[in-house]
Parts: sequence; structure tokens; C-alpha cells
Amino acid sequence: MTKPDTPLIRLADIPAAIGLLTRLPVKTDGARGAAAAWAFPLVGLIIGALAAGLGWVALALGLSAPITAALVITAQVVMTGAMHEDGLADTFDGLWGGWDKGRRLEIMKDSQIGTYGVIALVLALGIRWTAITALIHSGALFMALIAVATLSRMPMVFIMATLPHARNGGLSASVGRVRKDTAGVALGIALLACFIAPVTAGIIALVAASLAATAIALIALRKIGGQTGDILGASQQLAEIAALITFATLLT
Repeated sequence: MTKPDTPLIRLADIPAAIGLLTRLPVKTDGARGAAAAWAFPLVGLIIGALAAGLGWVALALGLSAPITAALVITAQVVMTGAMHEDGLADTFDGLWGGWDKGRRLEIMKDSQIGTYGVIALVLALGIRWTAITALIHSGALFMALIAVATLSRMPMVFIMATLPHARNGGLSASVGRVRKDTAGVALGIALLACFIAPVTAGIIALVAASLAATAIALIALRKIGGQTGDILGASQQLAEIAALITFATLLT
């Protein structure tokens, strides 16, 4: 765990978080580890803004809403290296494909994808595509996309702060435990992101995202005794889906 006397925020945490959560070319020093987790929502803001910019260009060029939505999702996947999607697939394969903790963790570590993982990915991508298409038709794509990408990365920080590591190795364990006040900063950034979209819709989306992430965290706690990098990735995807559905419902 980060030492209590460690500075809560450093500007260098932002490129460190970008380097951890994306494939964007940044020079980073990842020595701060878990202490940089407060910047995860800011990474989402960058991803959302870039994806929204691509969407704006696509629509300006006359591309249809469904094609633009597909391009937006493709941009998000490319920027993150499909890290969160991979976590979603491994989580569903492991948590529902194994009969005990050891076997579940073994399945989650396996690079091969199973039936549960495939179904989870197909459903997740399909729901995201449908919701983004609806937001394009409503004219609310840009503010919603940026808000969703930002607030959906906040629950990861809280899960890192509250749940123990399910295994000694892996990405999550190497990053370390997050301080409660670090998670509080991430929450503050997510709350500010609610003002990017209509505030009421943003707050409801944040609540929905938090509930979705909490659900998978509690299931992971029961089935494997804690969290892993895959669980964190799955929490982001489920939070994003919940927020997208909320915005698509309230703004269209």
C-alpha cells in the first residue's frame, strides 16, 4: 500500500496512468503505482475526447450513425489495446467456468477465450454500439461519450482500494493497493464529469456505473476472494455499458 506521507497528487501521475491504461505514446515513470490511480478518470476523459473527435469527423464526412458508432468503438479499443475487453472476457470465463477459486484464477490467466467470454464480448460490444448509435441520432454523442469514458474508470479505483488481491502476481498486484483518499480524488473527477452532460443524467449514469461495477466486484469477492486486473477491466466495461444505457435512455 502507498505510504500515508506520499503526496496525494502529482502531475506525473497523469502520463503514468495513460501508460498503464492505454497504448498512447507517452513517456512515463510508473514508479508511483497505485498512487497514480486517481488519474484513471482523466485517462478516460482523454480517450472519450479523442473518440468523440473521430465521431465528429466521421459524421461531418457524411458517414451514417451505425458506421460512426462502429468507428468510435474501434478507436476506443485501439487506444486501450482492448485491455478492458480482455478483462471482461477473462472474468466471465473464469468466474462462471470454474468450480473453485484455484480453477477460476487459472482460467482467467489462460490466454484462450471460452464460451462465456465470447458471449460477454458480443453482448458488450453490441450494447455499446446500439447505445452510441442512439446517442448519435439524439445529437448527444460527444458530451455523453466523454462523460461515460471518464466516470466509468472511477469504480476501478474504489475496487483497488477496498478489495484484496485475489492472487499475489498479475497486473493489479504489481500496481498495489490504493489509498482511500486517492479513490476520493477519482470520485471527485467523476462527479465533475457529470457536468459535461446534463447534470441529472450524468449523476444517474454515475450511480448506474457504480452499481454495475460493485456487482461484479462482489461476485469476484465471493468467487475468488478479491480482485485482479481482469476484474478491474470487467468493472470498467460494465460501468461503461450501464452509463451508456442511462444516457441513451435519458437523452434520446
